[in-house]
Amino acid sequence: MTLNRYRGTALPWLRRAAAPFLGWKPSSLSLLAVATAALAGGLAAAVRWTTPVLFLGVSALVILSGFWDALDGEVARQTGRASLRGDFLDHVLDRYADLFLLVGIALSGFADPALALLALVSLLLTSYMGTQAQAVGQGRMYGGLVGRADRLVILAVAAFLEFDWSLPWPWAPTRPWERFAAFGVHFTVLDVALALLVVTSQWTALSRAVRTYRSLPPAP
Repeated sequence: MTLNRYRGTALPWLRRAAAPFLGWKPSSLSLLAVATAALAGGLAAAVRWTTPVLFLGVSALVILSGFWDALDGEVARQTGRASLRGDFLDHVLDRYADLFLLVGIALSGFADPALALLALVSLLLTSYMGTQAQAVGQGRMYGGLVGRADRLVILAVAAFLEFDWSLPWPWAPTRPWERFAAFGVHFTVLDVALALLVVTSQWTALSRAVRTYRSLPPAP
């Protein structure tokens, strides 16, 4: 996981950022994270009937959702309120946040709905393999090519580029699927991001499955 390697470096900054929220319930921050992701998904869907400029808001809200998601665990640890119930709730709400965001992108008209569906299934498989390892006594597994933070950054950057490339430049394409027509292909920046999520998430899910299988004792 690319960004997880820098967790130690970012931890002091996260502790400072969490300081103003120590009086909050960690579950409130988790709910705020999923609500922000739902708003990002709604804004992405609204692009279909309004203007691609809304992708700028989508990008900002995706980052903000990730920020709230990082804070809930830090607040729980600093205030001694970390619990199995809170961890479970956090993972459930994360999956709903992924659902809201990807459904919104699928409805935006700037992404192939089939790719968005494959990306959603791939993300769910990644999470499932991690929890399934825990279910068979191997502990929660977080390894792989990409983590949730990486996925949010990929989607945020793609949404920002989709906004930027949709400005009324003289040479701007009139339809989203003409973005790369000069190269003989027809897809958008969001399509590229979704395809990347499908490949990396499937690789992560399969690698977790293989590691879990190999760690289990053989049948007698």
